[in-house]
Amino acid sequence: MNAGPSDLLDFGLPDGFLDRLEHRDFGPALTVHFAGRLDQIHFKLYAFVDQGLGRHESDLRALGPTREELLAAARWTRTHDPSEGFREHLQGALRYLGVEDADLGA
Repeated sequence: MNAGPSDLLDFGLPDGFLDRLEHRDFGPALTVHFAGRLDQIHFKLYAFVDQGLGRHESDLRALGPTREELLAAARWTRTHDPSEGFREHLQGALRYLGVEDADLGA
């Protein structure tokens, strides 16, 4: 288990997160809940902008996000880091991912 992303709880999870959890039973005593695909897109975009090219970018591409999903994820990431520097990096990441006209406000 990676507890590093637990800081995301400080600023809130994407709307509807709990409704999208996917659960899997492993025998009679263990049930694991996994973040749904849309939430993974949110988390991976945030990590990609924060850490740059690498694993998070390739994981994000593997999820095959649509333009609308990337924009929803981008809006959520701004609730975690509203700084101008992050916004600039976010716009650059979106352009890199093929979203040219993202209006993320100032």
